[in-house]
Parts: sequence; structure tokens; C-alpha cells
Amino acid sequence: MKIVFATGNPHKLKEIQEIAEGTDIEFILPAEGFDPIENGETFEENSFIKAKEAARVSKMISLADDSGLCVDSLGGEPGIRSARYADSPQARIDKLLKAVEPYENRKAHFACAMTLVDENGKLLYSTVGICNGEIAKKQSGNGGFGYDPIFIVDKTGKTMAELSEYEKNEISHRGIALRNVLEFLKSSD
Repeated sequence: MKIVFATGNPHKLKEIQEIAEGTDIEFILPAEGFDPIENGETFEENSFIKAKEAARVSKMISLADDSGLCVDSLGGEPGIRSARYADSPQARIDKLLKAVEPYENRKAHFACAMTLVDENGKLLYSTVGICNGEIAKKQSGNGGFGYDPIFIVDKTGKTMAELSEYEKNEISHRGIALRNVLEFLKSSD
């Protein structure tokens, strides 16, 4: 079964394909013209917007995610603006480390909302995966992408960027959400 994964981010597509390995599902990029306007106020709303747009341009069952890092002491920021928090991945990390510097509470979580729609954009299933942790004082690790080098995963003592791809996919917010979607698809057969 082929499902469009509504992203332009090759890291996300690779991660999704690795998590779904061993299933009969192949995730592919959306058709040309995929250009959603992410103007939702929650991860769930943005995920649904992207899934509907992917279905519109591809005329196929589509899955989208919207995810980000939510820091307790910053009132949940950067949240849905995680990818737009600064101009580059390193600038986002630097800005976040500076923002949390004055706080003792460094608790944070990654959230990932996933939405599955049919070829007409009708909602089939939605879910949210959460991965808890805290913000490190300095970045560490070479794996992953985004905020992974400064996010220490609960009960591991390691940043997301220090985990192997397998370890990350087992506990990540995206892995949790995708396994929920795969379980839904399996039970719908």
C-alpha cells in the first residue's frame, strides 16, 4: 500500500520509512504543487491542513505530521513555531539555550500530531505522540536533526542526537504517533 507522507523534509520521510520497515506500507512524497499554508493554532490543526493538501494534489491516502518542542518554563514555546523559531537549525538551538538559561526548570517534551486522510481529504484517524525530557545545558551528539542535540530524553541520560536511529525511533514522539497510525491501518484491513 502506498501512502503519501505530506512533507518536504527528507529527514522526516527517512525516519517514517525506517519506523514502518517490515510493514507493507510504502511512504512517498506528495505530488508537485504541495504547498500547504500552516495557519493552524495547534499541532493537530497544522497536521490536518498538510494531510488534506497532500490528498488534494496527489489524490491518494495521505498522512501528515506536525511536531515541535515545547518547553515548560517558556510557556510551551517554541511549540508550533519550532521550525520558524530562528533562521537556521543552529540559530534555533542557540536561541533556545539562551532563552532557558535563567530557569532551573528545563523540562520539555517533543509532541507529534499525525493525521491520516483518505484520497478526498476526509479524516480517517488522528493521534499525538509525546516524548518527555529536558533541555541540556549544551548540545551533544551528531545524530538526528533539529533540536535533537539539546533534548535529553527521560530515563536515558542522553540527548536525542546521541541515540542510535533505532533507539530514537523506538521512543520518539514521531515513532509513537506513527505506530498508532500503523496499528489503526492494521486493524482497518
